Amino acid sequence: MLVSQGVLGAEQLQRALDEQKRSGRRLGRILIEDGITGEETIARALAQQLKAPYLELGPDQLQPRVAKLLTEAQARRLRALPIDESGGVVRVGMADPTDYQALDEVQRLLGREVDLVVITDTRLAAVLDRLHSKTEELTGLTRELELEFAPETPLAGANSADDTPVAKLLQTLFDDAIRTRASDIHLEPQERKLQIRFRVDGMLQNQTEAENRIAPAVVQRVKLMAGLDIAERRLPQDGRFVVTVRNHRVDVRVSTMPTQYGESVVMRLLPQSTGLLELNRLDMPTPVLSRLREFMGFSHGMLLVTGPTGSGKTTTLYGVLSELNSPESKIITVEDPVEYRLPGINQVQVHEKISLGFATVLRATLRQDPDIVLVGEMRDHDTMETGLRAAMTGHTVLSTLHTNDAASTPLRLLDMGAPPFLVASSLRLVLAQRLVRTVCPHCTQPSAPSPQEEAFLRAIVGTRADGAQLARGGGCGHCNRTGYHGRHGVYELMTMTPEVIAALNSGDTSAYMAAAQREIGELSLAHHAAELVLDGRTTVREAMRQVGRINDPV
Repeated sequence: MLVSQGVLGAEQLQRALDEQKRSGRRLGRILIEDGITGEETIARALAQQLKAPYLELGPDQLQPRVAKLLTEAQARRLRALPIDESGGVVRVGMADPTDYQALDEVQRLLGREVDLVVITDTRLAAVLDRLHSKTEELTGLTRELELEFAPETPLAGANSADDTPVAKLLQTLFDDAIRTRASDIHLEPQERKLQIRFRVDGMLQNQTEAENRIAPAVVQRVKLMAGLDIAERRLPQDGRFVVTVRNHRVDVRVSTMPTQYGESVVMRLLPQSTGLLELNRLDMPTPVLSRLREFMGFSHGMLLVTGPTGSGKTTTLYGVLSELNSPESKIITVEDPVEYRLPGINQVQVHEKISLGFATVLRATLRQDPDIVLVGEMRDHDTMETGLRAAMTGHTVLSTLHTNDAASTPLRLLDMGAPPFLVASSLRLVLAQRLVRTVCPHCTQPSAPSPQEEAFLRAIVGTRADGAQLARGGGCGHCNRTGYHGRHGVYELMTMTPEVIAALNSGDTSAYMAAAQREIGELSLAHHAAELVLDGRTTVREAMRQVGRINDPV
């Protein structure tokens, strides 16, 4: 059937059949894994062959009561999911409807007539992940803890055994956080409750709540895992540990802080990666990417990437490293923490407790004969000045700084005590960035801008905003009813041209800012955000939230 449709060539089919005989794998799986055709094409052909409907399965199509007639374990094992019921007949989606043994077991477990439809494995897995969310399990575990911890003994049972309710609660939290793409877990004790929230796509979402009396046990368990002082509850502490979630190792950065009703804990989740990130995958504007690559061609100088916490600065720098990495170059990174494992690169973890700070490690790094140095953050005067001098004396230096935009970055360096001549001779490029949430592709719909939104766009892109048809997410099961799914980088680039350097050295802040804005031109955060809005990839509201209201755009 695939051959007759032109999807598959006769030679490709024969090779796939030979592989099927050799390995015993299913023919469709071989064709998909070899990149010959897609999963949906196979499923549609299979449905046509069996004279059964094909369904693009989504969570909104389910009747939850019917869907849970099979347990999660049964649904995953049988690769089947009850979808809805009408007139005593259950409509069941199967990823492999030719598995008649599985079909017989589904009919036996349901105990009623089955109407079969064909679905893909990918959609089945995604819907099962959402259907069997850990929220109910989290709520159950918190209730179990509330019963176990009497008010007079709130720390009872908070030991290191993995089968305790505290350990189960935390493991379930990590499982659910990874499933929902959360970047942070917040444990926040309130007056009468423990509030647990996840940060997903940059926004906090309530996950579950429990009685506040279990908070000390949960916090103590986290502190034990992170190697923190469990007796110290009056001072903030920082630590880290590694947890395995769904067969993947995840670095967890822990920060505790005493609050009015107990210790607040934030855990940042950093999935470990063994490969370099590609700069091309960041989808930067072409002029920005071109100037970045032009910088990479120099033998010395500094690149600073700026933006708030969690805006993807380190990801961008790793993308730059992926293109600079070669056998001819020695690359050393100084990080806190080492977020990704990069092959072929020497990575150093700072350790403030033993006085192994950024400045100390950076000075030692320069004695290791490096060509390229990445400094996780310009945190203090010593680190900043050492980095600038290294960039002036034949090294390529990459680092980050917390500023609002590209233009204010050199001013921030001067404010930290850097000599103007050092900034002028070392800093070559400043890249500012943000992350905007993208419209969910599963529920996107046309949207006409409000007068305020149209005025925002017109102030940036002029008449291109007139009559623009934009997009927004209506809210569905894929995006947890938010209308957004995933994030996209927004970039602003400033090159330290002679004009900008002269204005900076003049000491006139107004003249410098005017020169910097002229240099940035349309390579600004506002312009890039507006372009994403016009392309239907994000909303005006999201662009305004990230780049602010533009009063005097360039």
